[in-house]
Amino acid sequence: MATSAVSDGANFLVLPEYCGGLASDGAVLKPPSAPESEHEFLQGFLGFAKQHNVWVMLGSIAITGPDGKILNRGIVIDAAGNIHSRYDKIHLFDVQLSATETYQESASVIAGHEAAIFDTPFGRMGHTICYDLRFPQLFRALAQAGAEIICIPSAFVKTTGQAHWHVLNRARAIENGVFIVSPCATGDIPGGGSCYGHSLIVNPWGKIMADAGEDTGVIHANIDLEEVKAARGRIPSLAHDRPFTITNNNSRSTA
Repeated sequence: MATSAVSDGANFLVLPEYCGGLASDGAVLKPPSAPESEHEFLQGFLGFAKQHNVWVMLGSIAITGPDGKILNRGIVIDAAGNIHSRYDKIHLFDVQLSATETYQESASVIAGHEAAIFDTPFGRMGHTICYDLRFPQLFRALAQAGAEIICIPSAFVKTTGQAHWHVLNRARAIENGVFIVSPCATGDIPGGGSCYGHSLIVNPWGKIMADAGEDTGVIHANIDLEEVKAARGRIPSLAHDRPFTITNNNSRSTA
């Protein structure tokens, strides 16, 4: 699929969360992991990027961490085949959706603590991962730091994807006047769980430019950064944030 995308003219490839493989053991994620220097999927794409002169975002792969845990790490590779940026997922998916559907990402993953922004020939980009989508303050900070494109590689579960995926992606684009690029894994997870699919590309006005549906495949879009300037010019909310306090009116006595 990557070779096909390059043949069709893609200059920047963005892959989903856990694109190097994903499995589970009940509520606990068990993706195949290795150190960066030994990770076959990463090493293969370092060579691919250089061979095809193309940028690649590995949405995330499992990197061996301390204490028997892993890092859910996204990696951006430049067209020379060098690692350009890294991002360790900050917000971990610890939820109980029903009596029978539970996820405990923190049981096997160490949370990151640094947001990631990086410059490319295609614009300034921000890197988030999956559950990060539900934390708008992260996207606000990336946009106010200059991000014009924010990527949200995901393995969004089908249960919540059907209810929330499209509206949350559109909201993050609209709130911040950015392009959103959200490749999402699709299909059943070995060991339990299912991913929603519907990889999306959304413009800064909230229009869905491409939607992959539930099929496996490749979607494309041409991104014009003038649309970022236009959206932020029409609604310059990034410059309108104001400090505020919260008053607990229930604690006030009446005269």
